[in-house]
Amino acid sequence: MPTPSPAERVAELRALIEDANHRYYVLDDPSIPDADYDALLRELAEVERDHPELICAESPTQTVGAPVKSLLSVKHVYPMLSLNNAFTEEELLEFDRRVRSRLDLSTDELVQYSAELKFDGLAIGLVYEDGVLVQGVTRGDGVEGEDVTHTVRGVRGVPLKLRGATPVPGRVEVRGEIYMPRSQLEGYNREALKEGRRSLANPRNAAAGTLRKLDPREARKRHLQFYAYGGVDLERMTLTRTQSDVLELLKGFSFPVAKETSVVLGANGCLAFYRRILELRDRLPYDVDGVVYKVDRLDWRDHLGFVSRAPRWALAHKFPAQEQSTVLRAIEVQVGRTGAITPVARLEPVQVAGVTVTNATLHNEDQIRRLDVREGDTVIVRRAGDVIPEIVRVIEDRRPAGAVEWMMPATCPVCGSELVREEGASAWRCTGGLTCSAQRKEAVRHFASRRAMDIEGLGDKQAEALVEFGFVHSPADLFALTVEDLVRMKTALDAATGADFTQAIADSRGALALDAKGEAVLVEEAPVWTDAAFLRAHLTVDSGGKLATKWAENLVAGIDASRTTTLPRFLFALGIPHLGETTAKSLAQWLGTLDFVRTTPAVLLQALPDIGGEVARSIATFFEQPGNVEVVDALLAAGITFTDEAAPSAALRERLGLAHLLSTLPVDKLGGKSAERLADTYGTLDALLRANASGWTGAGLSSAGADNLSAFLADADALAKLRASDAAMRRLLDAAPAKVMKATGPLDGKTIVLTGSLEAMTRDAAGEQLEALGAKIAGSVSKKTSLVVAGEAAGSKLTKAQELGIEIWDEAALLAFLESQG
Repeated sequence: MPTPSPAERVAELRALIEDANHRYYVLDDPSIPDADYDALLRELAEVERDHPELICAESPTQTVGAPVKSLLSVKHVYPMLSLNNAFTEEELLEFDRRVRSRLDLSTDELVQYSAELKFDGLAIGLVYEDGVLVQGVTRGDGVEGEDVTHTVRGVRGVPLKLRGATPVPGRVEVRGEIYMPRSQLEGYNREALKEGRRSLANPRNAAAGTLRKLDPREARKRHLQFYAYGGVDLERMTLTRTQSDVLELLKGFSFPVAKETSVVLGANGCLAFYRRILELRDRLPYDVDGVVYKVDRLDWRDHLGFVSRAPRWALAHKFPAQEQSTVLRAIEVQVGRTGAITPVARLEPVQVAGVTVTNATLHNEDQIRRLDVREGDTVIVRRAGDVIPEIVRVIEDRRPAGAVEWMMPATCPVCGSELVREEGASAWRCTGGLTCSAQRKEAVRHFASRRAMDIEGLGDKQAEALVEFGFVHSPADLFALTVEDLVRMKTALDAATGADFTQAIADSRGALALDAKGEAVLVEEAPVWTDAAFLRAHLTVDSGGKLATKWAENLVAGIDASRTTTLPRFLFALGIPHLGETTAKSLAQWLGTLDFVRTTPAVLLQALPDIGGEVARSIATFFEQPGNVEVVDALLAAGITFTDEAAPSAALRERLGLAHLLSTLPVDKLGGKSAERLADTYGTLDALLRANASGWTGAGLSSAGADNLSAFLADADALAKLRASDAAMRRLLDAAPAKVMKATGPLDGKTIVLTGSLEAMTRDAAGEQLEALGAKIAGSVSKKTSLVVAGEAAGSKLTKAQELGIEIWDEAALLAFLESQG
């Protein structure tokens, strides 16, 4: 076939793109993948760039025009009237009665209505001349609007040129709604949250603000969309006798029309449509705030006419509002099960979307700063479907005098432990992981888990139930449990999950009852068990009629067996933020004992391999909290012992010293090399402190550095922390062997990755045996990986190892090696 000319190729590409747009936005039946669509658009842009004489206003590449200096007011040729509203079924019935009365219909004759969605966006009028878009005007006050043609051209679903077999009139105005999809709003706000920009309050405001931007390139980034619902002049075409005909004609011209639109009969049909859309509302990809009923027959509309500035033949039936204003009385913080802190607004009760709202989430401290929300403010609260109510903006001109900026508390409101905010994180976190009641369930569940203390028989459900019913308040309480306690716990759990329990279940530690809604309620200070008949009826019994307690006996035995463990398992079980299994093993290897782990300051922990500043601070802060210290002491008192405690590594001598201490100080002009020179000159911290600034400069520190160090040491608190770190360092080094013992394991220095499933043993068991032979077990494959052990169904890790040329063993090779090590 001959190569098409540029003009022919441009026409072909435009036709393909317009057809793809029609199928995507109008028919909801995409014909090509997004990547293919983008390729067509790129090719069209390239051909037009090479042949600028072929560019025209209706080309799909011309959706973004030049910025404008201001928005011009435009008078509508036909006013954009508003609709009368109904909020109750009675108002709808009265509307239908008036329509039938004015049309002089009999009592049993039903009116056919076009039932449509009432979009929560921005009404727009699109003017086409000879089928080409020439103007887009906002509704404004109904008489005049603003010319937003420059941004409308970039709205998805707005055709730049009409298509279809039906001839279009010389001039036609199509009316519809421009909106921002919920997913786009959520995505925009997520990015705004990350970048510290102001978020968009709701899709309606987002659409209005976007269309009014002077630079269409900025508007284009927000991906607005359009739905058509009517057209001036189209109603006068001979093909249209009903509103339904008008909508079909719009679809034929390539306008998107909401697929939920329906033709219904009478008031009952309208009510059924209203209820269906109300139920569907939260699953729609866009916001709607009601439905619209329009008399379908156009000749009947002409007869009914208008009253004031609204048609008699249409009615907007509004849904319960999803936004309301109310007063924020207080800002409190809640503690999540992992310790994350969430600010919550306590509000004057207000009805939002049919629900009484008294609380709203404020997400995090950054969101409070962006909103500049303060106690006493009048705020706008939004609730959409099952989404937790949130504050979207403040009505600043109603702010009371004296309202002050809110500050995050310094300590946890539940346990009193310190709150910390890690560098780069948006959330604050409670550091009292073992003692904070808000975190108990997570702490106990994690403590007992397989990779931690590995308590046989204590799964997530049982761990959470023990906390829920008051048997366990910290991991240490696990070791005081009896068979009787566990039987009582199971009884309470069975009762809580039963279908028709209404009787209270009590024990010496609390009571459980079901409220009127069937929800479990914990009642404090309840009496001990008294109802023997109740117990007999609901405890599991064996064939001989005795209580089946073997499971409880096994669990107590499993808890007892876990008292003997390894230091890495115990450290991981404590649930210290950022302390994973690998870091726990590294701590144990370098520091040797729990005592050294819990007393080593963050500045010294930073000297260990793979432990950065944030991880070191997290570990040290955890062991500084009195509640955590109390629980760790209780665990040791309960008989926890370690099979692998040893002296600190002699290799610490190569990493710790005065130079390291000095290099970690927040002193400007005191870098690593200067710290080494000072350490070489003075040897000890005491000797350094006995000198003065002039002596430090003589040792190689710059004058500015000496002055800064002198100012730092003048702070009594800073000096005390430095002395404490020095004392901890000397204690560690005194306990460490004088010489580094040369490793003798056959796998020393090797990094091994296990992937896939093994038959003879678990991956964990294999990893422990390999570590005992000197290997380091890693979770991902890299150039530093020495060996990959690949079991059945090994996936991407095996592929990457093959690509990097890393040695690979199957399970047979692994077993053979382990057997050879005897």
